[in-house]
Amino acid sequence: MNIYKAISANKTKTVIFIFLFILFFSLVFYLIGNALGNPKIYFLIGLIISIFAGFASYFYSDKYVIFATKAKPALKENYFDYYTVAENLSIAAGIPKPKLYIIESESMNAFATGRNPNHSLICVTTGLLHKLERKEIEGVISHELSHIQNYDILIASVVSVLAGTLVIAIDFISRGWLFRGNIDRDNRQMSYLSLILLLIVFIFAPITATLIQLAISRKREYLADANGALLTRYPEGLAQALEKISSDKYLLAHASGATAHLFISNPLKKNNYMGKLSSLFSTHPPIRDRINILREM
Repeated sequence: MNIYKAISANKTKTVIFIFLFILFFSLVFYLIGNALGNPKIYFLIGLIISIFAGFASYFYSDKYVIFATKAKPALKENYFDYYTVAENLSIAAGIPKPKLYIIESESMNAFATGRNPNHSLICVTTGLLHKLERKEIEGVISHELSHIQNYDILIASVVSVLAGTLVIAIDFISRGWLFRGNIDRDNRQMSYLSLILLLIVFIFAPITATLIQLAISRKREYLADANGALLTRYPEGLAQALEKISSDKYLLAHASGATAHLFISNPLKKNNYMGKLSSLFSTHPPIRDRINILREM
């Protein structure tokens, strides 16, 4: 897949994801309303929330991600290498320099977000800036700039907001429902059937949100690696950076399931049971495979 096909595919996928989210979100609320005795009102509420979330995910996803990750603007005087690398590579890529942010963390990671090259940002951790050499930082920034060029940031950012909205809404309603126990007792048979359906919704809706994130192809990481290597003409820089990032033992405290797919390396993948379990549902290909491909270029 070349860059032009990737851009077209990502724009199409974004529209499809927003439409499917509105449909699924409204259906979930309808099932909840059916169990609580007022399906039309709940369906309308779900429709309104989903349309608003779809609109917000397109225009304000970058602000949501920055808030969720606790990122702060990076000042040029404090992060000179970061700024100059981003400026130089942006000129080489032929796109505006993204806004630059940092996350105060010893963990080594980075991501890009926004809806297009004119409304984009790159965020890296302070740990990455402190532990990588300039050539390796160039490799990471070139990878993130490639995501911006390919419009990967559009679909990835939209999915972050939509998946997060679904999980939060289900959690909020389920807590209220458990405390109220509001079931239509005039029709016990229907109430128990509705109760079962409601429990299924509460259990599987968050899983569905994760599966939506998995629909973002892992190929986008390989494509961004290749385009980034082409931009710097030095694949080894990104390969070395990925090696150091993969061996990093520090946790990224503000990463979550809603934003993990944005990062250059899965921030939830750690050497414990939950980390191994989460890696099964990772949107990232194995780092070792990415390194081997870069070193074959």
